[in-house]
Amino acid sequence: MTLVRAAGGVVWRRQGGAVQILVVHRPKYDDWSLPKGKLDRDETFLQAALREVREETGFTCEVGSELVSSHYTDGKGRPKVVRYWAMQAIDGSFAVNDEVDEIRWLEVDPASELMTYQRDLRVLEAFVRSGATDPG
Repeated sequence: MTLVRAAGGVVWRRQGGAVQILVVHRPKYDDWSLPKGKLDRDETFLQAALREVREETGFTCEVGSELVSSHYTDGKGRPKVVRYWAMQAIDGSFAVNDEVDEIRWLEVDPASELMTYQRDLRVLEAFVRSGATDPG
């Protein structure tokens, strides 16, 4: 069976001294998750992560460290791998689109509580451990 390859990001910003994470709502699945999507032909994982984040959230980002990957079986019974990077939002704004109808900027703990999937919590934990938001 073909491996489904996808990529995404833990998009973050500093607001009033606190780090906030961007969480997306996908009406098709009625879930809250991290922005991500499948690779296009001849696209690297990192290129796909940046493109998917921009398409789903409207934000361009500065890429930080790579985080943990998620491995699971998708809704069609196929094996899937999703690679994630820490990404600091540097420009842009959200507009409702075909895949995402709402975003929320939340600190890590409230974001963790909102997330639908346990696998996303592992990625958030890796983000916190990575020190991606440390100044300098």
